[in-house]
Amino acid sequence: MRPISLITGITGQDGSILSRLLLGKGHKVHGIIRRSSSFNTNRIDDLIESKIYDQDFFLHYGDLTDSGNLDRLISEIKPQYLFNLGAMSHVKVSFEVPEYTAQVDGIGVLRVLDAIYKYYPECRFYQASTSELYGGIPSEMPSNGYDETSDFHPRSPYGAAKLYGYWITKNYREAYNLFASNGILFNHTSFYRGPTFVSKKIVSWCAQWYKNNQIQPLQLGNLNAKRDFGHALDFCRAMILIMEHDRPDDWVIATGETHTIKEFVNSCFDWMNKKIEWTGTGLDEKGICDGKIVVEINERYFRPSEVELLLGNSTKARTILGWKPQYDFISLVDDMMSNEIKNQRG
Repeated sequence: MRPISLITGITGQDGSILSRLLLGKGHKVHGIIRRSSSFNTNRIDDLIESKIYDQDFFLHYGDLTDSGNLDRLISEIKPQYLFNLGAMSHVKVSFEVPEYTAQVDGIGVLRVLDAIYKYYPECRFYQASTSELYGGIPSEMPSNGYDETSDFHPRSPYGAAKLYGYWITKNYREAYNLFASNGILFNHTSFYRGPTFVSKKIVSWCAQWYKNNQIQPLQLGNLNAKRDFGHALDFCRAMILIMEHDRPDDWVIATGETHTIKEFVNSCFDWMNKKIEWTGTGLDEKGICDGKIVVEINERYFRPSEVELLLGNSTKARTILGWKPQYDFISLVDDMMSNEIKNQRG
């Protein structure tokens, strides 16, 4: 009998990539989407329009704030695997909608787990946890990066809500013997990343500038923030390995190296065979190419609490799960730029 997977947040970057990986492994894939007045299924439109829709790929309206709906879907679908990827996932925005973030990213996890416990406890559950749990304060970070034993210090409503989701997942695992695992994923991106995330924002701007360098300068925040950037495809492969493991656990997934936002910009310009030079400091810092200002700093993109450094130590996942990233930083940028240019050229 073919396995059945249910994905919350299926229209997002990770949900769309994971769907394809699971379909390739022979799963029937169900996804939960929120009702919206505008279409937001562009990442999975090819699946919706294909012959597999309503045969191997199914969509259901639902929301992580609606426990009755989640109860019904889980009791009817009876998934062997449930990947909880749904979230209010933008850290900066979480400061503006903290209560909603807590309801979706925190209590929403509880709603899903409780529905599994009541209606289908055989289901394996994956919680999309995050490196934002750690806070990224350089003086608190272990020298070889954060791992599963490191202390948490979330510095945003998003991180705090996700910390509740992390602990309630562990609680249901220990209290009710559910297969409930946390994937503590560090920054991962791809062509499918949303346009408000800094990696996609940089790549999208560069692709437009590559075609027409008359556009307005790119507006960014903290250029010196260091992140452990990986490819979303690699990280979605890790999700499946976590769910296929013989026992539930908590796992850090990371590349083990950091790059600043400025390095990300530099790499995109390198891809275009252009040289960007930096001048000034602080809010007055600017990136200049071909005699024109191409990057400016805008304080609106700074967070109330900045996360300066996030480096992950994924030794446990590499040793036990056999996971390792196939993309390095340069090939990640190359993949994103190539796809963005191709997409913008139609």
